[in-house]
Amino acid sequence: MDGTSNLAIQYDAEAYAPSYTPAAPEREHLPTPAPLAMPRQTLGEDGVMSGRAPTTGPADIAVRRAILFGATLALTVLASWEPVRLYARDGFLPLEIVGLALFEVLITAIACWFCSAAIGLTVLLTRGDRDELGFGAVAPRPAVRTALLMPLYNEDAQASFGRLAQIERSLSRLGTTQAFDIFVLSDSTDERVAAREWAAFQVFRLQSNCRVYYRRRRENTERKVGNLSDWVRRFGAAYSHMIVLDADSTMTGETILHLVDGMERHPTIGLIQTTPAIVEGKTLFARASQFGVRLYGRVASAGLAWWSGSEASYWGHNAIVRVRAFADCCGLPSLPGRKPFGGHIMSHDVVEAGLLRRGGWGVHVAPTLTGSYEETPPSLLEFMKRERRWCQGNLQHIALLRAPGFHWMSRFQLIVGLMAYLASPLWLISLAVGLFIQVGNKADWGGWWYLTHPEFNAAMWVAMLTTGMLLGPKLMGLALVLSRKAERRAFGGTKTLLKGAATEMALSALTAPIYMIGNTRAVFEILLGKDAGWHAQNRDADGLSLTDARLNFRNEFFAGLFFVVPLVTRPDLLLWILPIFAPMLFAARIAAWTSSRAAGETARKAGLLLTPEELAARAPTPVGAEVVPMPVRAVNPLAIAAE
Repeated sequence: MDGTSNLAIQYDAEAYAPSYTPAAPEREHLPTPAPLAMPRQTLGEDGVMSGRAPTTGPADIAVRRAILFGATLALTVLASWEPVRLYARDGFLPLEIVGLALFEVLITAIACWFCSAAIGLTVLLTRGDRDELGFGAVAPRPAVRTALLMPLYNEDAQASFGRLAQIERSLSRLGTTQAFDIFVLSDSTDERVAAREWAAFQVFRLQSNCRVYYRRRRENTERKVGNLSDWVRRFGAAYSHMIVLDADSTMTGETILHLVDGMERHPTIGLIQTTPAIVEGKTLFARASQFGVRLYGRVASAGLAWWSGSEASYWGHNAIVRVRAFADCCGLPSLPGRKPFGGHIMSHDVVEAGLLRRGGWGVHVAPTLTGSYEETPPSLLEFMKRERRWCQGNLQHIALLRAPGFHWMSRFQLIVGLMAYLASPLWLISLAVGLFIQVGNKADWGGWWYLTHPEFNAAMWVAMLTTGMLLGPKLMGLALVLSRKAERRAFGGTKTLLKGAATEMALSALTAPIYMIGNTRAVFEILLGKDAGWHAQNRDADGLSLTDARLNFRNEFFAGLFFVVPLVTRPDLLLWILPIFAPMLFAARIAAWTSSRAAGETARKAGLLLTPEELAARAPTPVGAEVVPMPVRAVNPLAIAAE
């Protein structure tokens, strides 16, 4: 059993006593209510942005954004030059105009992502890990009360409370537990799951040096939004800040103290978002995601923080929020109409960020603040299920793009979220249009004429530049780590790092066309009125049978066949479209293979996809050295209860 269960517990009966004795079916343990008004916000014509601007917005933010958008425009023009020149030579045909229009939208999005990452790399190389919010080496002890909120929905109770135990253990080591209360906010609908939550809570409450509370809602009104809003309205007045966690989240005590310190030093900030690293990956799919985010994520988040300033986004978890600002600004209304576009706002986080900024509060991303972790779906299938729900939530935002009062950068954040999903059908249609154009052109493929043809030169130019922009952020993250000796060693050395990066890029190339088809299907199903619903996530699966994989990825297979058909008349296109159709045809096998823990363990033993966190966890601890808390399932409350 982990050492967390052996912590010395100072149990204060009065401190843990609930304000009332709940009936048995309620299974609640709560403090004295501290109500806080949280009015519903309007997204109609009377929505007005506050005249107060956050003092934390950089003075040169307009110049920064001009650099980003100017660089994006220049790169877009550069990528478009050859294909536009080629088609203009003989006059634009209708199909060519459609293809170019789709290409311009996609290449602009890719160029913006590339330029943002390039800015992030430049910032990290020139400024190091200094954050603009001025986090010190050691955060002071907090002088205010902060609530740690973990909403649950039919989750594994043992795993969820284990993550909370890790956080509590870290805060106990720092001697700051008196400043933090932990709330488990259950929306679980399965009675067996709820019973396990209550049993785990009872044990964890007795072990914890933080005050720990539990509440289960019988009606899951408005899902996670309603869950958090219910807490704010009942208990929000007692706390200065709340740290919102997901069921798979964990954070070190040092990071939590830095977040509280940042909010206290900057009274006009309403929210600080950390950039979580992924941990606990066991399957090959999860390990690749874990490695990729750990290696490449910093340059992306550093770039985002640099040009978004106090108008950054919110990802719904692993963030600290000023409670009164949230209550004043973020009571979400329901959207008019029927599902999937109407009803409760599903992807609430970016909307809440926009509402906070509308209310005059700053929203920041802290790219260099480490010690924030989450987990990822274990398989391609589970990942696509989650993407389906997020896709619906982001498509809802179409109705909010013209909502009065939002800062223009908040609208841009909504567009970025939309493009994350609309890019897939646009890419698919663009590929299909390109194939129709090529099939309509006669080619003497046997004579290899196209190697010197202007059309080939234009295609090569676009392919190389696009590939370079797509791989650019990954290569930038790799370059950053290679430039830092300590980080290079933390990844296991240069050779291990390069092997891991090559493996991750190869797996990304294999799965990209599969994502394209999956997201395209999701977009069209939503447009046809199909609601994604709300389902518990499977966070701990191991393996996917080939039969189930074939059933779930049959659309990808048929899409692959569509791209094979043109080869009958244009075999010379084989090398161009092979990276597209081959992963589609073998999507089921790729999904089944990458969902396996055995494949993940094989990669680990081969020294592939290793991260600093797992390497540090396996390394022997020198005598007298302090153990840095890492995100592990630190306690099994149910096993303790059984004993």
